[in-house]
Amino acid sequence: MKAKEVRELSDKELVEKIANETLALDQLILNHAVSPLDNPAQIKAKRKDIARFKTVLRQRELNK
Repeated sequence: MKAKEVRELSDKELVEKIANETLALDQLILNHAVSPLDNPAQIKAKRKDIARFKTVLRQRELNK
């Protein structure tokens, strides 16, 4: 998800996205430990998405 798209989301949506993506990341890591993923770069992409969500949420907190 692009940063521009993330900024358009509400705070509530961002919190939900962070929770959902964190669960998805945990599942990917678990699956990768059991049997290698076809594309292990998915783990890195999920981490970056979560960081994007958290960054935008924190920027909004600081601007208030």
